[in-house]
Amino acid sequence: MFDKLRERFTPEFETAEAHCDGPCGVYDPSSARIAAEAALSMTKKILDLKVPDSSDAKAMAAYLNTMSRYVTIKEEQAHIAKTELLVLWTDYFKPVHLEKFPNLHDTFWKAAKLCSSVKVEVSLEHANELMEAIKEIHGIFWASKDRNVEWYTAS
Repeated sequence: MFDKLRERFTPEFETAEAHCDGPCGVYDPSSARIAAEAALSMTKKILDLKVPDSSDAKAMAAYLNTMSRYVTIKEEQAHIAKTELLVLWTDYFKPVHLEKFPNLHDTFWKAAKLCSSVKVEVSLEHANELMEAIKEIHGIFWASKDRNVEWYTAS
């Protein structure tokens, strides 16, 4: 079927090449940044949450409810950040980018491992390291497009 369509619309069409697996413009590291920022925010909230007196059942229930919500959001957002980074790494970047960015694979691998750390730990250090790793990826991504897009965060 594809051959018939190709012949109908572009008889001279031989091969097609694309820079990435999707149409240009669909990839952007900002989605990973937003998710990582949410995970960082939840990490801060978890660390700031005060444990109530254990004899106050109502306060303890509220504390446990809030803690479980913060943990759930932190883990979900860290997973989203990881997914966004893996898609960017495997679908956008191509072998040609390794010539310009020889540390590309190591940078992404370390960022993905940080996402895992942020999911399973309550570590402000790792949450901040993840933000720095995504900042580095942001720079690489936009440099691959010969653009200078300013890094910013919501907080």
